[in-house]
Amino acid sequence: MQSEQIQQLVAAYPIVKDLIELKETVWFNPNFTTLDEGLPYVGLNQSDIDDARDRLARFAPYLMAVFPETLATKGIIESELIDILNMQQHLEAHFNQKIAGKLWLKKDSHLPISGSIKARGGIYEVLYRAEQLAIQAELLSVQDDYTKLNSPEFRGFFGQYSIAVGSTGNLGLSIGIMSAKLGFDVTVHMSADARQWKKDKLRSHGVNVIEYDQDYGVAVEQGRKAASENPNCFFIDDENSRTLFLGYSVAGERIKQQLKQKEIVVDQDHPLFVYLPCGVGGGPGGVAFGLKMALGDHVHCIFAEPTHSPCMLLGVSTGLHDEISVQDIGIDNITAADGLAVGRASGFVGRAMQRLLDGFYTLDDQSMYRLLGMLNQSENLKLEPSALAGMLGPILVNRNQRYAALHQFTEQQLQNANHIVWATGGGMVPKQEMENYLAKA
Repeated sequence: MQSEQIQQLVAAYPIVKDLIELKETVWFNPNFTTLDEGLPYVGLNQSDIDDARDRLARFAPYLMAVFPETLATKGIIESELIDILNMQQHLEAHFNQKIAGKLWLKKDSHLPISGSIKARGGIYEVLYRAEQLAIQAELLSVQDDYTKLNSPEFRGFFGQYSIAVGSTGNLGLSIGIMSAKLGFDVTVHMSADARQWKKDKLRSHGVNVIEYDQDYGVAVEQGRKAASENPNCFFIDDENSRTLFLGYSVAGERIKQQLKQKEIVVDQDHPLFVYLPCGVGGGPGGVAFGLKMALGDHVHCIFAEPTHSPCMLLGVSTGLHDEISVQDIGIDNITAADGLAVGRASGFVGRAMQRLLDGFYTLDDQSMYRLLGMLNQSENLKLEPSALAGMLGPILVNRNQRYAALHQFTEQQLQNANHIVWATGGGMVPKQEMENYLAKA
């Protein structure tokens, strides 16, 4: 972008100036609307989520057979919802700001198989592809016991096909591990910010890892190009895949059940706020869609991004979506939050979800490290930096009277609120790597 174009953009959307200056920024969405009004723009509905849920149920016996760590959840890839009241007190003291309501952590950081939120969408899309291929070849029907997939015959069959993906790390882990287990020939195109341990882990599972010196956008582009040259190769497209999106959306119904078990009500008098770290947007977008479908207009979803990679905030606030990247306005897209190091947001997710999201904020790397240390100290929980992006949300919501006015929240409603911070990754971080993170905190 020419400096003149950037000046015009800043004049039209003053928030862009704060993004360029790498300021920690909050933007509450003036164009939010009800689920009924927003849903037509998504292009998906409840029956699509039900279809994804049923497919995951069909695969559950297979997952139990090949990943014993899923036995406890009967082959369903799900995480705990825990209260973090010590952390709530730490936050209140540190920021000198009371958090009305109660603070919870959704531990997608500890999901089985690949230890991050990407175990939802990434694994689901691989299973979707596998089922499609096996049914077309008349080797499988939906009535079958899917443990039959755990056989040399099926691994040989899937071995004729390839799967490719571009990733900053966690999506690559989930797709790589799952594809290799089924027998696919799988290649993960890794961007420069991907952690070495994630690459090593993939290779230990027999995954081909191709490394790039450039960022996420280049890794995706190269992955797409390589896949297009092989008719038997599926490219899993984090930017545009509705299948990935639906894998994440199943979380909505499951959270609803978990809240019910804890006797937590979500209604007009008891709003629920959910804070989701955002990279390209597929994971948080899919989860937010599922939450809206399961809990309606009384769940309020807010996305969190690094100051150096605010691609979704940039895209939605300007209405340019994937037509603009953070690099276009001079931001480097370099952050310790490797899972969020994305310069250009998903155009599909931005356009589909822009009316159903309450807002966005950015925070810098040091804030994430500080929160990482605080959580470890208060709750003895260890997450990767990107998973802490959501932790600032409850402070910002309680601090912002303009937001309360926008949604006409009363003081009483806020007192009755629950806040869920979505912990997106960290359960599999090696000890030494985690020590390095904690040292920076």
